[in-house]
Amino acid sequence: MKGLVCLLLLLETFVFVNGGLNENEISQQLSSEDRRQNPSQTDTLRAEASTDSQQYCHLCFPDIHAALRELTASVTEQKANIRELTASDTEQKANIRELTASDTEQKANIRALETRLRDAEQAAEQQTISLEELEKKTDETSNLTLSQVEELRKENRDREIAFSASLMESGSGYVGPFTTDFTLTYKNVITNIGNAYNPITGVFTAPLRGAYMFRVSVHGHGGATAGASIDKNGECGVTAYDDQAQDRLNSSNGVVLILEVGDVVYVRLWSGTRIYDNQNNYNTFSGFLLFPLREDELCRM
Repeated sequence: MKGLVCLLLLLETFVFVNGGLNENEISQQLSSEDRRQNPSQTDTLRAEASTDSQQYCHLCFPDIHAALRELTASVTEQKANIRELTASDTEQKANIRELTASDTEQKANIRALETRLRDAEQAAEQQTISLEELEKKTDETSNLTLSQVEELRKENRDREIAFSASLMESGSGYVGPFTTDFTLTYKNVITNIGNAYNPITGVFTAPLRGAYMFRVSVHGHGGATAGASIDKNGECGVTAYDDQAQDRLNSSNGVVLILEVGDVVYVRLWSGTRIYDNQNNYNTFSGFLLFPLREDELCRM
């Protein structure tokens, strides 16, 4: 009996909650069933069931509504949490995309820096090689330059040719006149760089091919002619000449001569003339090398 009552109460509760059969329909069904099984107890059971159902509903329904409200609130809260998590997830995804883009950019920058570093290393290596080559060439050039400088010094020493001399080493007096031309010996050597002039013979001998400059000066007293010439290999070049009845006589002249190695240059006093000299060195013979000449330069001349 009690089991049947409990079953009835559960059915009524289920139907009420889910919007199913109402109390009258349940009662009718139970009545039909009870009449078939136990007609005498049908009314009693119905009355007890109605009373128990009302008591159960008063006990259970408030709890169910409260649970529903709590469940609804929980669902709402969960939805809010889900929306918040969804927004956070979207933000995280955006951050991840931004970080991915930044990482890609950083990788590109790293690759560019690596490329620049390789280029710089190659450039540095090439500069090192160039520096080594430059140092080698500098050493070679330095050695060559030193050799050239030494050759130039030697060549310049060979080109250092200049002399100047006057007639008398001491005292004073006349030279001439002579019945024939006479080669003068300028014994007082003032300068003789290269030793190309011989004070014993009065002759200058060219040590190398080139252009040379020579000068001669003559001095005498009136009443006698003073004349002398610069000769090359026995041929007259230029003459210094003066002739007057009284007072002093002075004359000078100069010439540039092209000489081959071994050519000789000297001064000849003309026959019948005379010159005078003393410590003042009036009569001088000088010469020096202007510049050497190559064979092809001589051919053009």
